[in-house]
Amino acid sequence: MQSPPHQDSGDSPPLSTPESTVTTDQPPPSQPPPPPLQIPITWPPDGTLTLPWITNFMSTLNHSSRHLKPYDLPTILPVKVFDALILTGSKILHKEANCVVVEPEGGDGKESEVVVVGDVHGQLHDVLWLLNEGAGLPNENRWFVFNGDYVDRGAWGLETFLILLAWKVFMPHRVFLLRGNHESKYCTSVYGFEKEVLAKYGDKNEGKHVYRKCLGCFEGLPLASIIAGRVYTAHGGIFRTIPATPSKRAKGKKNRKVILNPESVPLSLGSMEELAKARRSVLDPPWEGQNLIPGDILWSDPSNKPGLSPNKERGIGLLWGPDCTEDFLKKFSLKLIIRSHEGPDAREKRPGLGGMDEGYTIDHVVPSGKLITVFSAPDYPQFQVSFC
Repeated sequence: MQSPPHQDSGDSPPLSTPESTVTTDQPPPSQPPPPPLQIPITWPPDGTLTLPWITNFMSTLNHSSRHLKPYDLPTILPVKVFDALILTGSKILHKEANCVVVEPEGGDGKESEVVVVGDVHGQLHDVLWLLNEGAGLPNENRWFVFNGDYVDRGAWGLETFLILLAWKVFMPHRVFLLRGNHESKYCTSVYGFEKEVLAKYGDKNEGKHVYRKCLGCFEGLPLASIIAGRVYTAHGGIFRTIPATPSKRAKGKKNRKVILNPESVPLSLGSMEELAKARRSVLDPPWEGQNLIPGDILWSDPSNKPGLSPNKERGIGLLWGPDCTEDFLKKFSLKLIIRSHEGPDAREKRPGLGGMDEGYTIDHVVPSGKLITVFSAPDYPQFQVSFC
């Protein structure tokens, strides 16, 4: 994926308020002036998003990120508008399957394309560059699959996620948002997103309300996708089968069961049927028990060592070797696995695997296809965030 150029400042359309119109930058004479920003953002009366609404939403949040203080965001994006967007988006996401099926078919005989985006981590301006200049906006012939990790470590996780959620609401069958391991209560409380939200909406009722609503929306994000029947995408990677828990009755204990610990059973690859039945609506995917598939998909990493084993470094998920990639591809008639989850900093700690300086690396090449890691946050981390 092409990386956006470094941007220290950017052009913004004129700013329109009920009292006045302010021009922030003059466009070149050869170009028509951009439409004025509609501030504050309002929710459409009929609840139907349009392309002009989306583009104003993007431009307004871009302007806010460059020219206003974090605590000014509620004057740009009122809580009631946030509530309407997060509720509408959550309803759509929670209805989707754990593994969404993406079948690109171009209209009017045109070729179709699917853009798979890795971690973006609150790097709003890179996401805007991607949409406006890099890949182009979603349309009838251009699908997007975002592979999770929208928040944490960057200064604009909230704006980034809400823009992508707005696109999901506007084009639900062209934009697919998958869950990353950072879309969880644990990660957002440790790596910055909770602090970001409270800095922008206050650490009292409104800020806590916005944060809780985001967590509820994260629970609805699907775990994986299958593109054109040949490409599997997920944030971390593949997943194990969960053995049935046999039970036997102890003498004199009519209703007591002896439950087999699934971790005591040799690991093997799971099935799509198991993925479909996994319970993804959890704030933090468990690392033990019967609901291990969400944690596997969000936290696992590839390895050069053959086999399937617990990911002891992370304490959750799996490590899998090239043999498992081959088995997974062959088992489900796939040609490619695209995962994310590891940036340049993570790869520096894992000798033997390719670096992420180009935004992607090919980790496994096997007879049935390939495994690729995609990371879409250029110059990551761009800076250490401080919300003061």
